[in-house]
Amino acid sequence: MPKVLIVEDELIIADMAEEMLIEHGYEVCGIARTIAEAVALDRRHTPDLAIIDMRLADGEAGTEVAARLSKRHGLGVLYITGNMAQVIQTAVDGHGCLSKPYHGAELLRSLEIVASIAATGSAAPPFPRRFQILATAATTSGRVPHG
Repeated sequence: MPKVLIVEDELIIADMAEEMLIEHGYEVCGIARTIAEAVALDRRHTPDLAIIDMRLADGEAGTEVAARLSKRHGLGVLYITGNMAQVIQTAVDGHGCLSKPYHGAELLRSLEIVASIAATGSAAPPFPRRFQILATAATTSGRVPHG
């Protein structure tokens, strides 16, 4: 059962994601609202996947969370954002991005894709309509993801 860290400052969104993930067999190791909380949860639980919102409490950036967590090999990072263009331009640590608003099925499929990229360096369609594989996924894995 994959362990997921949710980094989201909007608790309603975080709670809904947590509930859905648990219903589908994921273990949620915690919800962080800040970089410091995310780093502490990562050290304590060593998650397999991280869902990271781009804008966090107190103006912190999700890219900074990913930069601190990605030091560990094999962590799959899925950004969640309302501004896909910003992620594509600024995200250097991460495998994929899902645009808000999203449906539960899109989140689940996006996590499957990110897990595949983190583990094998590639992923196969279908890809959710609001999902984008990040160019950094190809450079960190040494392979170009399918799709």
